[in-house]
Amino acid sequence: MATTATQLPVPAHELFVEPNAQELPKLRGNYGRYFDPSTVGWMQPTTIDTPVKEIRHRFESDGYVWMKNVIPREDVLDMREHYFEHMSPTGILKPGTSPRDGIFNPDVDPLKHSGVGGSDLPEDILKVTKLTEAHAQPVYQAFLEHPQLRQFIRDFMGWEKEMMVVRNLLRHNVPNGLSTGVHYDKIFLRGGDAEFLTAWIPIGDVSAAGGGLTYLENSTKLGQSIEASFLEASKDFTPEERVTAFNKNMMRDGQLSHNLEEWGRDVMPEGRKWLVANYEAGDVVFHNPYFIHGALKNEDPKGRIRLGSDVRFYEEGADYDKRWMQIWAADDGL
Repeated sequence: MATTATQLPVPAHELFVEPNAQELPKLRGNYGRYFDPSTVGWMQPTTIDTPVKEIRHRFESDGYVWMKNVIPREDVLDMREHYFEHMSPTGILKPGTSPRDGIFNPDVDPLKHSGVGGSDLPEDILKVTKLTEAHAQPVYQAFLEHPQLRQFIRDFMGWEKEMMVVRNLLRHNVPNGLSTGVHYDKIFLRGGDAEFLTAWIPIGDVSAAGGGLTYLENSTKLGQSIEASFLEASKDFTPEERVTAFNKNMMRDGQLSHNLEEWGRDVMPEGRKWLVANYEAGDVVFHNPYFIHGALKNEDPKGRIRLGSDVRFYEEGADYDKRWMQIWAADDGL
């Protein structure tokens, strides 16, 4: 008698249905043309219940892992609300809207509301003061210590204990403003011999068109090659000059370019894509120090301000970049 095979359900962590390519919005960086849709693809999400062995495999293979629901959603939105309440005296919010929503005021100049890393800081002393104070706020510092985030990192990395650098970045990116260009993180953390883990935390929902991070597919080896070239070119520099992201071999702000589309066209082999995502509050993207990425232009149709935090971790006892052990300040030279 013939038997019928039973089809077992596919575990959630093995499911990934790429959105239809036609659903990709028009995307671009700070400057230049919109991306050709054929050069853009969707990131692969990883559910929190994925076995840690599989998470590590994806990270090693892809250079990143986009984890879903690492931090409870409401905890992230509480942080978003706190930040925009703090920044509201600068006029950044649309009148009559909630700080939790973080809707940009369409009646002000977006270039006068740049965040950290968005070209030059605003000239307005109040805005710079508020940005500086935000990094030292107890609410933000407590958010970085979130137990579910920290436990995930220990489990994922196999560390008994992690060490977080003190200079973490809290960045907002307003609609039609400027944000970070193309880079890999090692450019800015060259001190110390140990490698580190970057966690990018979207603080709120960030649509693909809303100014979130985009990652250049399979770019770890390219980042390592570029860094090797920089180090070779700086071999006669002093140790202090060699580790800075602003030495004479680098662009003024340490970026590789602010025109993602043009830069990608010049370096991308056929078939490699810029990867994008619709991030949700609670997600965290982890990537290695050489994985190339940048921020997209914020053209969110709802006018939402993109808020995120860049956080770096070493294994406790590792040879870390000691320059990064003070809270961000506008004049810290890093």
